[in-house]
Amino acid sequence: MNFPRRLFLRRGAIAMAAMGTLGTCPDFLYRAALAADERSGGARPKTLVCVFQRGAADGLSMVVPYGDPLYYRHRSELAIARPARSGGNAETALDLDGYFGLHPAMSALLPLYKRGTLAAIHACGSPNPSRSHFDMQDYMESAAPGNKSIQSGWLNRLLMNCPEDRTTLRATNGHPSPFRAISMTPTVPRMLQGEADALAIRDLATFGMHGGNANGAAAGATSGFEGMYDGAVGDVLRGTGRESFDAMSMLKNADPAKYRPVATADYPADSFGRALTQVAQLIKADVGLRVACVEVEGWDTHVNQGGASGQLAGRLHDFARGLAAFCTDLGDRLADVLLLTMSEFGRAARQNGNRGTDHGHGTCFLALGGPVRGGRVLGDWPTLAPEKLFEERDLAVTTDFRDVFGEACFRHFGAGDDALAKIFPGYRVDAARFRGICGA
Repeated sequence: MNFPRRLFLRRGAIAMAAMGTLGTCPDFLYRAALAADERSGGARPKTLVCVFQRGAADGLSMVVPYGDPLYYRHRSELAIARPARSGGNAETALDLDGYFGLHPAMSALLPLYKRGTLAAIHACGSPNPSRSHFDMQDYMESAAPGNKSIQSGWLNRLLMNCPEDRTTLRATNGHPSPFRAISMTPTVPRMLQGEADALAIRDLATFGMHGGNANGAAAGATSGFEGMYDGAVGDVLRGTGRESFDAMSMLKNADPAKYRPVATADYPADSFGRALTQVAQLIKADVGLRVACVEVEGWDTHVNQGGASGQLAGRLHDFARGLAAFCTDLGDRLADVLLLTMSEFGRAARQNGNRGTDHGHGTCFLALGGPVRGGRVLGDWPTLAPEKLFEERDLAVTTDFRDVFGEACFRHFGAGDDALAKIFPGYRVDAARFRGICGA
């Protein structure tokens, strides 16, 4: 039976079952690196990692426009002080270019900026005026603002239309790796939904191939993931579905329970840090990963947002620490990795009566990685002058998020005009609008 492999991988149904019942830490990635080298002839795939800051992150605090005097008028209690003459400290912005500065809690990213592997894209976002978290996340993940008829996500359409790397293909019959597209979440996010296979993995340590435990306890030959596979889908997935399982059974190189990041990679001890650690692990294991999704919540700061310290500062500290650790952990593998951060919209330019900020419009995206032409704050700054604010209250959007995504597709993945038209339906991606995030 020519049964579609999507039934096996889509939404990570088997993965979810495995996480719900397997309590052990199996070595499901044994010998993957050697197998990948043999398949690819030593070439490495380009990888895109998307980090979604769900809840509307305050770009005006992440990358502070201290050179715009109206910033301080709008935020008398929440504003981050201008950089100190000595170069900044725990209470002041960390100077980037004489006009913008990093929030002091994000100091872990400053070396990456100075090294040229981090760029910020300010006043970025969606042209849609909605301030609904649900709608704007949906529009950003489908890359079709205002159009609810688009069912697939932009990353899935990228996978369907980008040139295929040899390193993503199995040696046996040329099928893409089942780890080509993964999300470190309980279910596949909107941006990865569609015709291309995608896998949701909450935690590699509980996503395994056999029922043996850390103490070496034996299990039956069809226990664990394989037994679950047999019991859950029976004969219907033999054939092409079985080939997907066979591909997974090849990946036994990097036991999740034994993986250790490089000593200088200081990941935060939270779900975000764990997710980034495991994405780095998959990249270094050479399992054919092309696209990975990570998400981090907690950005909806209506009340007691704080300035240089406080609620938001704590969130930004762990966020920056995780991103910096990821780059450090990858080492020379960072040369082939582009990481983009995004949020559905930003926060209002003016603080509210609860010492917080309400839903806004434009925000700040970050781009990290070897391909990034960093050390710059990119985009057209609209200023915070009252007549320049969106609807007289928010940072205006001067960079459509689709131009950021489009540049990643074009310059990092090599998607041509025909592919871009399919990835971004109803929108003409024009290189003239690229901000110069990566490539030449």
